[in-house]
Amino acid sequence: MEDPDDLYMEDIPGVKEALQNNDTAAAAAKIQENLKQQNNIPLNIAITGEAGSGKSTFVNAFRGLCDDEEGAAPTGVTETTSEVTAYPHPNYPNVMLWDLPGIGTTKYPADEYLKLVGFEKFDFFIIISATCFTENDVKLAQEIQKMKKKFYFVHSKIDNDINAERRKRDFSEEETLKVIRDDCVHRLGGLGFESPQVFLVSSFELHLYDFSLLHETLERDLPSKKRDALLFIMPNINPEIIRKKKKAFKRQLYWLATLSAAGAAVPLPGLSIAVDAALLVGAVTHYVHAFSLDVPSLKRLSNRTGVPYADLCAVIISPLAAAEITTELLLKVMTQVGRTAALIAAEEASRFIPFIEIPVAMGLSFITTYKVLNVVLSELAEDAEKVFEKALRQ
Repeated sequence: MEDPDDLYMEDIPGVKEALQNNDTAAAAAKIQENLKQQNNIPLNIAITGEAGSGKSTFVNAFRGLCDDEEGAAPTGVTETTSEVTAYPHPNYPNVMLWDLPGIGTTKYPADEYLKLVGFEKFDFFIIISATCFTENDVKLAQEIQKMKKKFYFVHSKIDNDINAERRKRDFSEEETLKVIRDDCVHRLGGLGFESPQVFLVSSFELHLYDFSLLHETLERDLPSKKRDALLFIMPNINPEIIRKKKKAFKRQLYWLATLSAAGAAVPLPGLSIAVDAALLVGAVTHYVHAFSLDVPSLKRLSNRTGVPYADLCAVIISPLAAAEITTELLLKVMTQVGRTAALIAAEEASRFIPFIEIPVAMGLSFITTYKVLNVVLSELAEDAEKVFEKALRQ
């Protein structure tokens, strides 16, 4: 049984006072504005490097797209990026990945590069090289550093390097990766950059090599308010990412339940509570997108891994995954889960209501909604892990 102390609440100024005064409309407005701000925090990621380094493919992989999909950044064996181009994430348009032209070209000389690409708007830079980092890469990093911005060196196409070495009789993947990483660090050091960290990445196999380490580093370096924006667009490259997403969503449950109870309009069939259905449709859609359980994301995963779409769907339990989240579907699921939750809520109302500081009239609706959303969130997170394992085993 959940304890009141497990309810994580990040304070929203003025909400508790409004609730204590039974001004649910004012409380709801404050909560809604706060959640809207949280879900629309801008994040601008610059991807740069020399021509042919795999920038565009990396941009597509970060967005969960294949190179030949509609909306993907154009790729090719020669430089395909001639202008600064923004690519919004397909499910989170507040997150933009910017494909920058290669540094050191006639149009974008190294000494004017940052000014020409408009460096001020970017939260951080990822500098990509498919072979050796060059003097231009180092100059760019040093200029970014002067501007008090963060940057990260990524050696791309590491899968090509591994496959080339695999033909050797004494091949060791671990040793090969060490040699490549050490060589990158040594070359960057020789160009005047001390103790650089280099991430080895394959845009076609993000779950391998250093992409998870890159995410951890970005997450640590970003301001706290922008970390969730990065987290929700991250491909599900390991179970830990999925668990982090679940934890981030759980932090919003208290306010979602409060807001739903405050604005309750649609009664759940057979239950003595009402919910704000439109609000909850938006929240659950957010869960489905972040866990990549929407139909387009599952089809893209099928195309990338070769695992049939039907096989991925076969391991899914939640009726909210691989489906259009409508009010009718959500109310049906909430009613099924809610019958049990409402019984629990009735028993726990006297214990929770004094702690959560909401009007008694909202108590049963709040607790039932909280518990239903918690069940929905847990089921979707479990489904995301099952889909990941199914895709990985192929």
